[in-house]
Amino acid sequence: MSQQPEYKPFVPATVQMKEFTLRAVLLGLVMCVVLGAANAYLGLKAGQTIAATYPAAVIGMAVLRIFKGSILEENIARTAGSIGESVAAGAVFTIPAFVLTKAWPNFASPEAYWKSTALMLVGSILGVLFVSLVRRVLVEDPDLPFPESVAASQIHIAGQSGAQAAKHLFSAMFYGSVAFLAGAFGVFNPDLDFDINLPAGKVKLLGKLKTTLTTGGVTQGSGPSVSPAYIGVGYVIGPKLAALNFSGTVLAWGLLIPALIYFLGPQLQAEHPGQPMNWPAVAERFWRDIVRPIAVGGMMVGAAYTMFRMRKNLLLGLTRAFAELGGGAKGSIEQLGRTSRYMSSKLVLGGIFVVFLAMIAIYTYFSGSLKAGIISGVVMLLVGFCFATVSGYLVGVIGSSNNPISGLTLSTLIIAALLLVALGVNGVSGVIAVLGVAAVVCVSSAVAGELLQDFKVGYILGGTPRTIQIVELVAVVCASLAMYFPLLLLHQGNINAGGVGFGDAKLSAPQAGLMASLAQGIVGGDMPWPLIIVGIFLGITMILVQVKSPMLVAIGMYLPFGTTAAIFIGGMVRWFSDTMAEKRGYNEGQRARVENVGVLVASGLIAGEALMGLVTAGFNLWKGKLPSMFDDPSYLAGLGVLTLLCLLLIFVPLNNAGNPEDPAPPSAIM
Repeated sequence: MSQQPEYKPFVPATVQMKEFTLRAVLLGLVMCVVLGAANAYLGLKAGQTIAATYPAAVIGMAVLRIFKGSILEENIARTAGSIGESVAAGAVFTIPAFVLTKAWPNFASPEAYWKSTALMLVGSILGVLFVSLVRRVLVEDPDLPFPESVAASQIHIAGQSGAQAAKHLFSAMFYGSVAFLAGAFGVFNPDLDFDINLPAGKVKLLGKLKTTLTTGGVTQGSGPSVSPAYIGVGYVIGPKLAALNFSGTVLAWGLLIPALIYFLGPQLQAEHPGQPMNWPAVAERFWRDIVRPIAVGGMMVGAAYTMFRMRKNLLLGLTRAFAELGGGAKGSIEQLGRTSRYMSSKLVLGGIFVVFLAMIAIYTYFSGSLKAGIISGVVMLLVGFCFATVSGYLVGVIGSSNNPISGLTLSTLIIAALLLVALGVNGVSGVIAVLGVAAVVCVSSAVAGELLQDFKVGYILGGTPRTIQIVELVAVVCASLAMYFPLLLLHQGNINAGGVGFGDAKLSAPQAGLMASLAQGIVGGDMPWPLIIVGIFLGITMILVQVKSPMLVAIGMYLPFGTTAAIFIGGMVRWFSDTMAEKRGYNEGQRARVENVGVLVASGLIAGEALMGLVTAGFNLWKGKLPSMFDDPSYLAGLGVLTLLCLLLIFVPLNNAGNPEDPAPPSAIM
């Protein structure tokens, strides 16, 4: 779509239509908190978040149609509803790191609430203000395709003639909720762990080759988790990325851990003569203490490589941002048309200055040093603006679902850590200051990218930019005030269910674990650098053999086997569905409808499990562990449920391909 100055939006600037209404704002705020909480669950469990733009668009469209709402009201509701996912992403990528480093010894405390909320408030408000400075130059750039913005706008436009999309989304949410609850209450076993044992001594392979397995050749095996959310994530990210993610798990559990047990097992046995070894526990320990630090080194290289590959886009984004700042005003805002009205730059810059002072106060309190607080605030302001602009530009190129927020945050953390160490800040206060900078940048970048995507949708539909800015500020404040509670619910509920909270297999929080390891390693000096270096060389090797995403492979090494296996199955389901559509001879329009319906169904499965996950976590928090219907539930029954979910993702989209004569949805063509 060519964005020329004469571009005419769906609702012309001369048309006056209901837009900023109480019902639209309230609906948007409810979706903001609910979808944000659902993504917090998904981010902590799987290390992934899913853009909430599509579910928010469909839900807002379905609800407001009952009250005969306008398309611009739907846009406001979707705008407010989708931003909660970005606040959640920034929160789950960084806030648990304070607990993992023991900087916050008690997460269930008023102090932890206000600290978490302060970081999220500062980061999210800055994200809105930063991207407001560069909105016009990026939104009106004809070279930026904004694929997800176009898709979201077409949902609103298509919704003027029907609500079939809402049916698919809500039906899938119901199926995902039922499947998750059945596993939670022990109707079937959603997870399978087993031991892989080979007899010690001489073992014949292929009748000729002999080898000696003195430890018994033990490792730990696992099956794919029966999880609607993981299957949905795999479907959304597609077969290639799902396969890359799973390859890291195969590398960890199929190569590194068996090799470690084979070579180190005799030593462990010698240290405990006459005692049977708990080899599955040993395998878990090797994964946690050896493989995960290696994965951290791989993630560092992956993040740097991602930034390097995007260097031209990054430089272009920054150049355009500063050009916009120096362009000056083009007349009074009130004299402009409705679709060109935005918050004044003076108001935006004044807000940034106020938040900057608040940042200095927060960082000074965290670090215990005014000098460190000022330096941290300046670093956050400069790096945060650059990365917020970069995040917005990248959303225009690849969409918010693929925005490498964790890579931007990782770069910020390293910069802040090295500066603070050079200033003499160390110990727990130094770790807290570094994580504080990273948390604000992470939330700011995530919110900036999502807001720019919302600006583009408004540009296409004919929304008022200033109205979008106002509702986003209201929404991020609400999301920041509420996001601590789902994090607490999941953390404490996991503890009450027998886990350890953030960081275990049930609540892995991989990005937060990475941030915690780096902060402790650089500031505290307790990082296992030899293993990190091994991971760095592993990442370099992946680059040399032209692996598409070394970061995704490293994350696969960091996540549990069951999680990535289920995501991989979801990716294979997407591949099978696409292959079937091609074999049936569907044209471009039909394949686009298959893709759109499939993404809606996958999003519904994700939302269904995520919402029920919060409900069951609340039960665990207040009542203890959930009751189980069977003492020994069957994993085979769980595989049956998994098969049904896969069939749902295959045949519902294929059966809604529509007629060959129908035009292709614009969202699929862009």
